[in-house]
Amino acid sequence: MIEKSNVDHTTWHTDDKTKPLVQIKGLTKKFGDVIAVDNVDLDIYQGELFCLLGGSGCGKSTLLRMLAGFEDPEAGTIHIDGMDMSNVPAYERPTNMMFQSYALFPHMTVEKNIAFGLQQDVMPKDEIADRVHDILKLVELEGYKKRRPQQLSGGQRQRVALARSLVKEPKLLLLDEPLAALDKKLRKQTQFELANIQEQVGVTFIVVTHDQEEAMTLSSRMAVMDAGRFKQIGTPTEIYEFPESRFVADFIGSANIFEGRVSEDGSDHVLVSTNVGEVYINHGQSVAENKQIWVGLRPEKIHLSITSPKNTGPNQIMGQVEDIGYLGETSIYKVRLQNGQIVDVTAPNQRRPMSRTHSITWEDTVFLSWEPESVMLLTS
Repeated sequence: MIEKSNVDHTTWHTDDKTKPLVQIKGLTKKFGDVIAVDNVDLDIYQGELFCLLGGSGCGKSTLLRMLAGFEDPEAGTIHIDGMDMSNVPAYERPTNMMFQSYALFPHMTVEKNIAFGLQQDVMPKDEIADRVHDILKLVELEGYKKRRPQQLSGGQRQRVALARSLVKEPKLLLLDEPLAALDKKLRKQTQFELANIQEQVGVTFIVVTHDQEEAMTLSSRMAVMDAGRFKQIGTPTEIYEFPESRFVADFIGSANIFEGRVSEDGSDHVLVSTNVGEVYINHGQSVAENKQIWVGLRPEKIHLSITSPKNTGPNQIMGQVEDIGYLGETSIYKVRLQNGQIVDVTAPNQRRPMSRTHSITWEDTVFLSWEPESVMLLTS
């Protein structure tokens, strides 16, 4: 019986008394001389929708396959619900895996595809029928149970594959690029559907994806991976607003990054001398004076104006519009500074223009400014 979850997603990952459902310690996997996963540690809690995010070859799918039992690690341990998985074969683990290709049986109906795993477990027919009915209702495919996969849209096939993975009620569901086969518009819609289904059933999801927007939309927490290691683990807000390195700042979304040195380390602020001018940061982070660091600015945090500011000071630069990208809801401006560096600025198009041209156009001289709290201080 598929039941609604009572998990409180606002507190689970901050409760020190909560025991992790998944505990990974020192996990390492090599393919010849290539280290695919490099001595990683990770705790994942009951009810999380956790995303592994990274580019091709970063190790995220290899990590997922080790959790599933399809790959054996060179070193390290995996515990699921307190049980050591070292000698547990894939078919005996409390996990299920949803593949990118969906792997549906083309000769079977939707109903039979979903029931197949339960039949293999020799479950009573009445219980199979009840579970299949419940899961079809959950994924809103009750009217499609007699159809075959080729009679369904891509989004419907994706939901059949999800239903087949969930119907066995695993403790942990592993999803490898689950939305990759969908077009952009359907993928956006399905992201919310997937998150809503996960919240209803309360099963812990681990999702592998290379799509930043997908990870930000889906996850309660996420890990950014590169070269087999975790660069940062946190909530989407923590990863985006408070990246711990230039790699993470640049990988998640867009970031303008300036190199500089700390010229003043105050109790409630840091002043950085950069190649584009003085940058004032009021995070209160303590950084040694004269230390080389980098500061990052998201394009949407920068104010763009054709009017010169009344007061001079830090957090202000001037440049010339070199290019404009009109995206409908937003416009992207590429501004060339006096030192030749290009800065990206994103501005919302909140009002319909009175004419067919931009109020700010190519080759205009513009002034950029930003708030002290909008700057990301990057020490590595």
